[in-house]
Amino acid sequence: MQLKLKLTAVAALAVLAGAASAQDVQVVKIGHVAPMSGAQAHYGKDNENGARMAVEDLNTQNVVIGGKKIRFELAAEDDAADPKQGTAAAQKLCDAKVAGVVGHLNSGTTIPAAKVYNDCGIPHITGAATNPNLTKPGYKTTYRIISNDNALGAGLAFYAADSLKLKRIAVVDDRTAYGQGVADVFKKIAATKGITIVDEQFTTDKATDFMAILTSIKAKNPDGIFFGGMDP
Repeated sequence: MQLKLKLTAVAALAVLAGAASAQDVQVVKIGHVAPMSGAQAHYGKDNENGARMAVEDLNTQNVVIGGKKIRFELAAEDDAADPKQGTAAAQKLCDAKVAGVVGHLNSGTTIPAAKVYNDCGIPHITGAATNPNLTKPGYKTTYRIISNDNALGAGLAFYAADSLKLKRIAVVDDRTAYGQGVADVFKKIAATKGITIVDEQFTTDKATDFMAILTSIKAKNPDGIFFGGMDP
C-alpha cells in the first residue's frame, strides 16, 4: 500500500511538472501582412514564406525572455495590395494583440496601416515599402530596412545616365504610392543628369493592356523607358 502511494505521488508530481513546463512556454504572436491574393500575390507569398522560415528558425533556438521559454507563431493576413484592406488587416492584428508586425509589402498599404499600428502601440517593420511619406509622421512604431525612393529613384537615374548613357527617356508609372513616388524622384534627378523626359504615361497596378501607352511612347523615339510600379 505504501509503495502504491509512493508511485501515485511520483506520477502526480510528474504530471504537475509537465503542466508547469507547459505553462512556462509563452506564445508570442508575430503578425505578417502582404498581398496573398490578386495580381501581386507572388510577392506576398514569397514574403510570408520568408517570415514563416524566420519563425521556424527562432523556435529551434529555445529563446528565453524574462525567464520564460518563447514559442513564436505567425499570424498572417492578406491585404491584396489594397489600402482599405490593409488598414482592416492592421486593425485585426491590433485586436489580436500581436507583439509586432512584419509588413506590409506596398507603400500604398503600409502608409495608412502605420497609423493604425501607432494608435494601438504595436511596432511594425517593412522590408519593401519605399515611399518617403511612410516615415514623415514620425511614428515611433514604424521601421523600414530598405532605402526609400529618394535613394532608389536617384540610383536608377544615375545608372541610366552614367552606365546606359541614355539621353531621351519615357516614364511610365502605375499611380500607386510606390510607382508614382519612385518615378517622380527619377524624373527630377534624371533632369540634373542631362536626360530629357520625352513622354510621361500613366497606368494602374491592375492593367494588362499597354498598347496605347507604348504606341504613344514609340512616336517620341526614346532611348529607353523607365517604369515605376509593381508587375502583376
